[in-house]
Amino acid sequence: MAIRLIVQDPDPVLREIAKEVTKFNSNLHKLLKDMAETMYDAEGVGLAAPQIGITKRVIVVDVGDEHGLIEMVNPEIIEQDGEQFGPEGCLSITNLNGDVRRAERVVVKGQDRDGNPITVEATGFLARAFQHEVDHLNGILFTDLAESIYDISERADRAESGEWSESSERPIRVKKSGTPNKGGE
Repeated sequence: MAIRLIVQDPDPVLREIAKEVTKFNSNLHKLLKDMAETMYDAEGVGLAAPQIGITKRVIVVDVGDEHGLIEMVNPEIIEQDGEQFGPEGCLSITNLNGDVRRAERVVVKGQDRDGNPITVEATGFLARAFQHEVDHLNGILFTDLAESIYDISERADRAESGEWSESSERPIRVKKSGTPNKGGE
């Protein structure tokens, strides 16, 4: 299989609405395998097909828990409740993290690599990962939703020099209450 190039923001493919998958064949199987290899190589916990330039409704997720690798085609969040607030990053937006409010629990339905229906109930970090990846399929990036965004490259540079501490970190952008951030505004 192959490790694919991860598309970086502001590439317009990241803003497109991905198309439903209707053919479940060896091409899809190869795509899923390549996506998983690409995600693991980049040390990520999720990847959506648009992140490798393919506008299909396909995601892979592995947060390192008992679920292991989850491949899902045509995923749809059908239930969500509760709330969690915390940091997110993205393989398509290097050097930035943001604080994002998400549902604590989601139920996601979709199809496996062969077109069979599957449903996953997820909480915590896994729920966050599913929401993040499904957002990618709808052209939404975490920076659109983040209440604050942090430049993590500066953090690494300052930590290396001994100048960084958690209490000294300041957001590079804070969202105005009530409106989502659009396109990194």
